[in-house]
Amino acid sequence: MQRPPARRFEYDRAELWADGVIHGLGIVLGLVAVGMLVAAILPDPSLSDLIPALIYGVAMMAVLVISAAYNMWPISPVKWWLRRFDHAAIYVLIAGTYTPFLTRMGSALIPQVLMVGVWAASLIGIILKIALPGRFDRLSIGFYLLIGWSGIVLWDHILVFPSATLWLLGAGALLYTTGVIFHIWDSLRFHNAIWHAFVLVATACHYGAVFSSVVTQSA
Repeated sequence: MQRPPARRFEYDRAELWADGVIHGLGIVLGLVAVGMLVAAILPDPSLSDLIPALIYGVAMMAVLVISAAYNMWPISPVKWWLRRFDHAAIYVLIAGTYTPFLTRMGSALIPQVLMVGVWAASLIGIILKIALPGRFDRLSIGFYLLIGWSGIVLWDHILVFPSATLWLLGAGALLYTTGVIFHIWDSLRFHNAIWHAFVLVATACHYGAVFSSVVTQSA
């Protein structure tokens, strides 16, 4: 597999160390976070709560682990294979993050339609990333953002969640969106580490939103 064009992939030692620390921290915190989420549900276990939470937890850990493997792997054909799954995993995280919230909205039509739409769009994105690596990279950034912000159509339904959940959801979405600036700013030193720092903090915000909604529902 040939190297994808038009991107910077060589980083100096300091940049790699910074990125490695962020990824390592993300994996450790992610494991702790998933454990806490499951522990919060177990006192009153319900498949309607546990399965969406597990889907979210698996999606989050998949992104953290695959991203670490891809970004820390030396430049080689294996790295370009990992790149496919790194980019595809982002779609899994977006759909996985939506799942706990949409399942809590019950059987209302719009949330159910959005659930199907988000997962279908994410599946299309996953297939394109794996089957056509390195193509449509700029366009796919817009696709990520479009799916990620599609929940705005549920504004009236979203207002049923606690205010803390809403603030965390909004903060996470804005951090992801702002971080894209650094993701594409190839000429900036440490741009990759900065981007991943934005991702880590945004992921923490969305985890907090999921956790707060679970705790509130279980109380």
